[in-house]
Amino acid sequence: MCRWAVTITANAKDGFKIHTRRWVVERTFGWFVRYRRLMVDYEYHTETTEAVIQAAMIHRMLRRLHPNP
Repeated sequence: MCRWAVTITANAKDGFKIHTRRWVVERTFGWFVRYRRLMVDYEYHTETTEAVIQAAMIHRMLRRLHPNP
């Protein structure tokens, strides 16, 4: 459906490397903790979970555009 491809590189000999933008992903997942429906996977269908994630991100963006005084 999504047609994703996974590539495995042979650079494992370099050892562990920290991803430079990983904190962005971790911060986003931290924002999801504020939404109760995203704390635990209550939903039966993945489409419902995706919709709740989209609603949470829309709410986050709207709050950023127009914060409370």
